Amino acid sequence: MTLFRSFLSLIFPSVCFACGKALYDTEDSICTLCHYHLPKTNYHLYSDNPVTRLFWGRVNISAASSCYRFAKDGKVQQLIHHLKYRGQKNIGKTVGRFYGAELLQSELFSTVELIVPVPLHKHKLKKRGYNQSDLFAEGLAQAMKKEYDPGILVRGAPTETQTRKSRFARFRNVDSVFHLRDPGRLEGKHILLVDDVVTTGSTLEACAGKLLEVPGVKVSVATIAHAEQQ
Repeated sequence: MTLFRSFLSLIFPSVCFACGKALYDTEDSICTLCHYHLPKTNYHLYSDNPVTRLFWGRVNISAASSCYRFAKDGKVQQLIHHLKYRGQKNIGKTVGRFYGAELLQSELFSTVELIVPVPLHKHKLKKRGYNQSDLFAEGLAQAMKKEYDPGILVRGAPTETQTRKSRFARFRNVDSVFHLRDPGRLEGKHILLVDDVVTTGSTLEACAGKLLEVPGVKVSVATIAHAEQQ
C-alpha cells in the first residue's frame, strides 16, 4: 500500500495548502515547515487576550482563543479558503488535532467536556456539502479525547453575509437565529464552542448566549483563526 501511495504521489502529488509545496508521506494538508512558521497566537496560555476581549461586557465567556492570526493574502487565509470553498476537509481536522494538543496544555481549557461547532443553515450546508467548523471540532475532539456534537446548536433562518457589517449590525443579523436540541443534557457542562474565523465575535456571542441559558453551563471559545477588524 505504501508503494502504491508513493506511486500515486508521483502522478498526483499532495501539496501543502498553505504554501503549495509537495508534502511528504507523513504530512497531511500542511507541511512541517508551515506548521512551524504559521502565525500562532498562543492566546490559549493567557486569560486576557485579544479574542477574550471581544466578548467583554457582551457575554460571559470562560476562556477564548484562536490558533492562528489571520492576515489578508497570508498563508492562513489560503488554508481557510481551501477548507471552506475548495472541499479540502482534512485541513479542518488537521488543524483541530494540532490545536487540540495545544489546548490540553492550558489550564483554561482543562475542564472542557463537550465540543460544539457553530452550525450552518441547512441550505448553505446542502450547497457546500459540509460544515468546516464540524471538521475543526472533530479534530479537536480526537486530540483532546472529548465528545463533540454537531447537532446541539441549530441555525434557523438564513442570515445575510457578515462581510462589511459593523459589530452591532453583525450581532443583529444573527441574534435569535440559533436554537438548542436536548438542552437538558448540557446542564452543568463546560462547553467548547468552535468556529473557523472570529472577527467581531457576533456569531459566537449569539451561540454562547443560547448555550448559557442552560443551568450551570460554562462556555469557552476556540477558532482556527482570529481576523482583527480593520
